[in-house]
Amino acid sequence: MMRRQALQLLSRALRTTAPPPLRRPKVAALGGWRSGGAPAGFFSTNAAAGASAAAGAAQGGSKSEAAAAAAAAASPAASQGGSKPAATVAPGSDGGGKGDGKSGQDGGKSVRGGPVSWLSFLLLLVTGGGIIVYYDKEKKRHIEELKNKSNSVKPAQSVGTAAIGGPFSLLNHDGKPVTEKDFLGKWTLLYFGFTHCPDICPDELQKMSAALNKIKETAKLEIVPVFISVDPERDTVEQVHDYVKEFHEDLIGLTGTSEEVRKVARAYRVYYMKTEEEGSDYLVDHSIVMYLMNPKMEFVKFFGKNYDEDTLAQGIIKEIREHKSS
Repeated sequence: MMRRQALQLLSRALRTTAPPPLRRPKVAALGGWRSGGAPAGFFSTNAAAGASAAAGAAQGGSKSEAAAAAAAAASPAASQGGSKPAATVAPGSDGGGKGDGKSGQDGGKSVRGGPVSWLSFLLLLVTGGGIIVYYDKEKKRHIEELKNKSNSVKPAQSVGTAAIGGPFSLLNHDGKPVTEKDFLGKWTLLYFGFTHCPDICPDELQKMSAALNKIKETAKLEIVPVFISVDPERDTVEQVHDYVKEFHEDLIGLTGTSEEVRKVARAYRVYYMKTEEEGSDYLVDHSIVMYLMNPKMEFVKFFGKNYDEDTLAQGIIKEIREHKSS
């Protein structure tokens, strides 16, 4: 029984050290011969001695001695000072273990990812999302502040009136001195023009007269119409008197010196300029606006050329009623 086991161990040891099929030795293997070592796959003297010891142990020795002998036979012969078996050099290698494409080195290493790893990509997403959320909150906060500011303005608060109107001193069409104080306590509608105007001034004064008549009939409101000349060189008191009587019996005409006319035009933000045409005959370019003034001679609203007599009458009635209800 013990002999059989020893023979089995011996056969296993022989199989582990069995020589491969004989091949033509390469340059590196021949070098191994010259250095005193045996080519790979051949027995060394130590391997033979180990085999003999294993056989002897199989005949008269113990089981443990046979196993130790087999293990000693399986150990490389070079461990006792002999030369190591020459390694086969792969084609294209330099004999030092380095290959052409470094496939041996890359085979055991993990290949890294691209320039952007999953972790950096995740951090980028988190950062970008945080920035978007932050700016969204800031935008909402800014809109809320604007709403609060707009709501903080109460409807009853006054935003002021336009800087239109002011003191003046002129002559009426009867030659009497007139100031803005003479119109206190009355609603007044002012128009600036000149008596030599070919078409615009007559059209506007006719529209004014028709609107005032409608206001008097429908709303029972008394409004004082006033015509102020911007041509002091030609519009004398007599000229203005004859002119205003052609449009409305209540129309008051005012004129004055060049300086007095300039002052009142500046106070009401009226533009006018004389244009030369054919010598001494000229026209005056001016603003085409009517100014509605309240009983305190404060500016309420202006009406341009785009108003006809109906819309002018309706606009004046509306402004007066709103002023009375406030």
